[in-house]
Amino acid sequence: MNGGIGSSDVNWATAKARSDEVNGYPSFSTRNNGFFSRHARQISRSLPSFVKGAEKEKLGRGRWYPNNGSRTARILGFLGRSIWRLRLRLLVVLSFILAIVIFYATPMHRAYRGASLLGGGSNFVIILAANQGGGVMEWKGPREWAIERDSVKNKKKYAKKWGYNLEIVDMSTKKRYAHEWRESWEKVDTIRNCMRKYPRAQWFWWLDLNTFIMEPSYSLQNQVFNNLADNTYRNINLYNPLKIAHPFNNSYLDAESLSLVGDGKASSIDLIIPQDCAGFNLGSFFIHRSTWTDRLLDIWWDPVGYEQKHMEWEHKEQDALEHLYINQPWIRSHTAFIPQRKINSFPKGACGDNGEDKRIHYKEADRDFVVNMAGCEWGRDCWGEMYNFRELSNKLNRTPWEKFKDGISDRIKAMKAKPDNKEGKS
Repeated sequence: MNGGIGSSDVNWATAKARSDEVNGYPSFSTRNNGFFSRHARQISRSLPSFVKGAEKEKLGRGRWYPNNGSRTARILGFLGRSIWRLRLRLLVVLSFILAIVIFYATPMHRAYRGASLLGGGSNFVIILAANQGGGVMEWKGPREWAIERDSVKNKKKYAKKWGYNLEIVDMSTKKRYAHEWRESWEKVDTIRNCMRKYPRAQWFWWLDLNTFIMEPSYSLQNQVFNNLADNTYRNINLYNPLKIAHPFNNSYLDAESLSLVGDGKASSIDLIIPQDCAGFNLGSFFIHRSTWTDRLLDIWWDPVGYEQKHMEWEHKEQDALEHLYINQPWIRSHTAFIPQRKINSFPKGACGDNGEDKRIHYKEADRDFVVNMAGCEWGRDCWGEMYNFRELSNKLNRTPWEKFKDGISDRIKAMKAKPDNKEGKS
């Protein structure tokens, strides 16, 4: 019996192996012997964790919080979800900003401003009187060339900004007739030629060379023409340095000619001129394309009138226009005046017999539009005045970034100057 029992005796290892075979396991076991089996817990810890212990519908299904949901991760997650929910609105805003950048960084804004039906810039022509080749009566030196260079550059920049047409006219003395010189009188003929060259333009702005546009951010539309009735006056008695009798009192004239303001409508204004202390000033004025203007230019340029009066008219075409205004009723009904500092401020020293005149002289605090160094060639320094006003304009129209840089530069200079002053005192 002992032998039978011994032959049928099964140890524990043999029984366990047979049990594994019955349960479908092979004769050898690989559990907890592979790499993934041994490191499963460490790998699972490094995987993203998900919010537990709450309803998925309320907290959001499958939200990922790296680094076990730190504060920074939650903030980033919140921002990401907010951006995603507002993606359409953000896309619209970004598209709008991009359109603005493209509009101003490319010539599109100049094309818009120049279009007659949009910005209206093509309706205006700036006529700049220049003498680029030197005159017949005298040759230009370095200072005269510098004045012309700064003036031309100033007008080109302004016209380009607002989409205006710019006509630079060589005012060299030309012999228009066999028996006379009419250097200053060519202003009238030049305006007529520009009207033919720009048939779609409506307003022509004449500027003398010794002018400088101080505020290039002012458009002609905003400065003058958008509210023409309020920016001009028809009744010369409001400021009348020439003491012209106004209006006419002849009984045979019509009601419009006898009125202080003509028909009173801004649409009938065809000539806009400023007045200085001596009367009309044509260093900066506007003239409108019309049948009335054609008639005025013909009579203004009439050689018969010039032949008879040119010895009396010291200021040439300016005195001729004053003569027409005084004696011709039809001239007054379409002429308006504009406060001088609107388009033609003077520096101190021009019209200076009575000191500074708030109606005439440039004021930095008021940011006057244009300064005209009229008469600077008679005892004043034209280049010095042009240079000072140019630098002042650059200073007044600095960008915020330029102001910041200039402020830093000024502080550095002030810091360097303090040790020098201490050394000088010692």
